[in-house]
Amino acid sequence: MIDGPYFVLTVLGVLGTGLTAGAFCAFSTFVMRGLAALPPAQGIAAMNAINTAAVRPAFMAVFLGTAALTAVITVMTFVLWPDGAAVELLLGSARYLCGSFGVTAVANVPRNTALLRLEPGAAEAAGRWRSYVREWTAWNHVRTVASAAAAVAYVLALS
Repeated sequence: MIDGPYFVLTVLGVLGTGLTAGAFCAFSTFVMRGLAALPPAQGIAAMNAINTAAVRPAFMAVFLGTAALTAVITVMTFVLWPDGAAVELLLGSARYLCGSFGVTAVANVPRNTALLRLEPGAAEAAGRWRSYVREWTAWNHVRTVASAAAAVAYVLALS
């Protein structure tokens, strides 16, 4: 079992990755379905408002703070290589950094940026909105599973 600073960092890792998984899960299971049920112009406007509201300290502290924490756990693991938990710690960190943070940067944020440029009432808006919802949600499923899998790996590192 890991102890000392590793224990504290890993518990924080479980908390951060778990909170992120929960936020993403909410979007995958009901928020996006609710937005998709709205007329396209309303769905686009609502999603743009959500994306703007998400970039606030409360969520960003959890999301980016967890990314920084997982990077610290990775470096500490490579430097100190704790007995019996190194693989789980590295798997947890990789799952979050690649599957949550990385997917956000390369898949979800670019779609959000494109949606923000779309005029909600434009003729092509309805078709683009349907594509956005389908693609964004698919990538969000990846982020949800990756964040939850990271939390599980960190819990296993604690046992």
